[in-house]
Amino acid sequence: MRIRLAALFACLALPAAAQTLNVGIGGAFTSMDPHYHNVGPNNVVTTYVFDPLVRFDRKYQPEPSLAVSWKIVNDTTWEFKLREGVKFTDGTPFTADDVAFSYARVPQVPNSPGSFTFVTKPITQVEIVDPHTIRLHTAAPLPLLAFNLSNVRIVSRKHGDGATTADYNSLKAAIGTGPYRVTEFQVGERAVFERNDDWWDKKPVWARVIYRDIVNDASRLAALASGDVDIIDQVPPSDVEQLKKNAKLSIVSAAGQRLILLAPDVSRPVTPFAFGLDGKPLAANPLHDVRVRRALSLAINRNGIRDRVMDGFAAPTGQIMPEGASGYDPSLKPDPYDPAKAKALLAEAGYKDGFAITLHGPNNRYVNDSKIVEAIAQMWTRIGVKTSVDTMPAATFFSRAVKDEFSIRLSGWASDTGEASSNLTQWIASSAPEKGRDPVFEPSKYANAKVDALIEQSLTTIDTTKREALYREAERMALPEYPIIPLHFQVNVFALRKGLTFEMRMQEGIRAWDVSGR
Repeated sequence: MRIRLAALFACLALPAAAQTLNVGIGGAFTSMDPHYHNVGPNNVVTTYVFDPLVRFDRKYQPEPSLAVSWKIVNDTTWEFKLREGVKFTDGTPFTADDVAFSYARVPQVPNSPGSFTFVTKPITQVEIVDPHTIRLHTAAPLPLLAFNLSNVRIVSRKHGDGATTADYNSLKAAIGTGPYRVTEFQVGERAVFERNDDWWDKKPVWARVIYRDIVNDASRLAALASGDVDIIDQVPPSDVEQLKKNAKLSIVSAAGQRLILLAPDVSRPVTPFAFGLDGKPLAANPLHDVRVRRALSLAINRNGIRDRVMDGFAAPTGQIMPEGASGYDPSLKPDPYDPAKAKALLAEAGYKDGFAITLHGPNNRYVNDSKIVEAIAQMWTRIGVKTSVDTMPAATFFSRAVKDEFSIRLSGWASDTGEASSNLTQWIASSAPEKGRDPVFEPSKYANAKVDALIEQSLTTIDTTKREALYREAERMALPEYPIIPLHFQVNVFALRKGLTFEMRMQEGIRAWDVSGR
């Protein structure tokens, strides 16, 4: 009661433009270092403080941010004109030197569970022409360079030189040019932002934003119902109809591009979590056989997951991009639910009596992630693949996944570019740390030289029609081999207090400048 009264008095005492927005999110954020981990919750909280050169608009198209314009000088050179008069929140002027420092820092961040090196590795030289002009040189044509740069936020050399991720989390180095300054940060719990009234762009209406990580669905809903938060994401689909009956709340939803998938160990001779029915480790990795991977896919009732686990808020798929996006191929359909065929394939692969495996996944990152894992485990057990479930907090899950500790895992991915390029390089292309793909070599990962060649060609093809044709060709060649097992695309669902307006984006996350009203 004390909290609600305090909030009420604050609303009465302050004009609309000076009020606080309280946000409750379901995905855990793990750092205020914008270069530490390329994961959705981190990318949202850091964008409050740090700007990129190029950002995406609500339709997922690049628009100016710290760069006001850019052009292709030649096939391997891009020139960016930087915004003048911009200052970091400590008053230090923003210059090209900060850009060069930021791009050099990205590959140097230790213990990154998901690096941004896919953006910086192709850049062979950052040439500072003058304090507000840079040229980025690449080894080959990169038509999506401007799209890629939206993923790397610019930090201050003054505060970032020698700074560790811990220095950003303690706020010692968390000095940016963005719409807010961060005044409080507790990993995975809470972040408080105060408006940067000197921001170069239109000021958000909210003077203060309190960002709370509330991973438990019931607790997040209760916080909204009680007025402790004003808006939440990852609304459990099963609660949508009931929430719609609450006259004090609004529900908004839109199809998203986050693919929920299974990542199997396709190449290691032995995999750590595969056992015989006698409980002994298998001498050979069953997932190495494409027939086994196909059997596991056919054993999944995607429509059942959509209807009974996701309450309709999912789009079953057999590919890596949603309909309407660049790289979507109408010929690639979701596998039908066919347990009989799945059993026949297992027998054909030498596993007539089945085997045992552990399916790992996060329990606080994606909508109903642990429920999806449990549902799939039951489906696989019915065809003779006795499946154990091991889910864990996202921070633990990703730190183990990057060490390649699992045999098969539930994960998710939303394109960094709005095209299939990101999904192809992350999930289909072979590991190539020298090109910025994968922070470490993953011996479990799929590798196909012909597919790699198509992907590499697509990444240097400027013509959009030809580039998309290459995406599709790579997908048609790779996906029948099940380098991943696509499940569905999430539908993003948000709930907010009546009187607030939320302008949704194709990207996930709640950004205070997209929320207005009271």
